[in-house]
Amino acid sequence: MKDLTPNKADLDAIEIASIDEIRAVQLERLKWSLRHAYDNVPMYKERFDAAGVHPDDLQQLSDLSKFPFTYKNDLRDNYPFGLFAVPREEIIRLHASSGTTGKPTVVGYTANDISNWADLVARSLRAAGLRKGNMVHNAYGYGLFTGGLGAHYGIERLGATVVPMSGGQTEKQVGLITDFQPDGIMVTPSYMLNILEQFHKVGMDPRECSLQVGVFGAEPWTDAMRREVEAAFDMHAVDIYGLSEIMGPGVASECVETKDGPVIWEDHFLPEIIDPVTGEVLPDGEMGELVFTTLTKEGLPMVRYRTRDLTRLLPGTARTMRRMEKITGRSDDMIILRGVNVFPSQIEEQLMATGGLAPHYQIELYKSGRMDAMRVYVEANPDATDEMSKTASARMLTKRIKDMVGVSTEIIVGDPGEVERSQGKAKRVVDNRDKD
Repeated sequence: MKDLTPNKADLDAIEIASIDEIRAVQLERLKWSLRHAYDNVPMYKERFDAAGVHPDDLQQLSDLSKFPFTYKNDLRDNYPFGLFAVPREEIIRLHASSGTTGKPTVVGYTANDISNWADLVARSLRAAGLRKGNMVHNAYGYGLFTGGLGAHYGIERLGATVVPMSGGQTEKQVGLITDFQPDGIMVTPSYMLNILEQFHKVGMDPRECSLQVGVFGAEPWTDAMRREVEAAFDMHAVDIYGLSEIMGPGVASECVETKDGPVIWEDHFLPEIIDPVTGEVLPDGEMGELVFTTLTKEGLPMVRYRTRDLTRLLPGTARTMRRMEKITGRSDDMIILRGVNVFPSQIEEQLMATGGLAPHYQIELYKSGRMDAMRVYVEANPDATDEMSKTASARMLTKRIKDMVGVSTEIIVGDPGEVERSQGKAKRVVDNRDKD
C-alpha cells in the first residue's frame, strides 16, 4: 500500500495545536453553545431550569456534567422542528431518519452549519490520505440519510472530484470504479464486501483497481474486516464516524498513518464517556457510552447527547485531539442471551477468524422452548462448499463463539450468496423471539 500520510503543512492549525489551546477554544465555544440552546430552544430552557443550572454556571469544562442529557426520543417528541434554535427560514437543509420505529428524527442546518460540515468532512478525508485533485467514488446513500450529501460536500470542499454514485447497482459500481479509476471510495463496510464480491463475479482482481483508500462508516466494523478489505484491494481502510443528531459523517475520523481509532474533531464537538446505567462521567481510558455536546452548531445545538455508542476516549497520537476507540457496539444493539451480553461485532470477529467462511452473516434470535436462543447464518467460501468443509467450519465457528462469548450458538452454513445482502447499512440481527 502507498504511503498516504498528509504533510503537516496541509493540516488545519487546530489539529496540531497544544492541548491547552484546544481546551481554551472548547470552553469559549461551549459557553456560547449552552447560552444559544437555553435562549432559543424551549426544551433546553425547561430542562436547565428543572435541573437548577444556567449557562452562566459553566466556568470550566468539567462543569458540563451538571447539565442534563439529551436523548434520541427528545427529537421525536419535538417533531419536526421543535429543537431548532433559529427560525425555520434560516434552515437551508433538512435530513431525517427513516422513521421505521415511529416518527423520524429530523435535523436541520444553517448555511454556516453546512459550511462547517463540509470543512470537517474534508479534514477527515485529508486525514484518510486523500488530496485535492483526487477522485472519490461516493457510494453512501443520497437523500434524507446524511451520509451521501455529507460526504459529497466534503469531497468537493477538499478540492477532489466526486462520483455521486449512491448505493445499490453493485455491478455498475464496479464498472465505474474500473472505468473512472477513482483514488478513494466512501461506503459502508458491509456494502464494500458486496463490491468485493462483484469484482470476483466478473473475474477481476480487486488489487489491480485504482482504489488507494476506503473511508468506511455508518455502522460498526471490526479490525478483522479492515484486514480483509485491505488485503483484498491492496488499499488503506480507515474509519469515519458520525451521527445525524450531532452533524453526520465527519464528527471523527481515523488518520491513515496510525489507524488507531477516529480522532474526534474537538474544536467542534466536546466528548464525554459516561456509565450507561448511572450517567456518571468516567475518566479517559474507561469504557462507557459516548456523549457529545456540539460547540458550533447553530440550527440544532445538542447538549450532552447520548449516542448509545460504546467506546473509550484515548490520548491523541497523529493529532493532538483525543481519539475514540473504534466503535464495535451500541448499548441498544447489545443482545442479552440467557444473561450474557453479546454484540454482533463479537460474532463478526470470530467469523473472520474461521477458515472456509465468507464475511457475510446474519444473526437470528428465537425461542427454544422457554429459552432464548441464537442462530447465525453464514456462507461458505466458493472453494469450500462441500458438506464436509461446511460442517468443519460450522463446528469451528461454534467453538470460537462459545470460547469467546460464552454462549452456545447454532451455525447454518449456506452456499455463496445465500445471506441477505445490504445496499447500505447491514441488518445484522433479526429478532423472532416474539413470533415463536
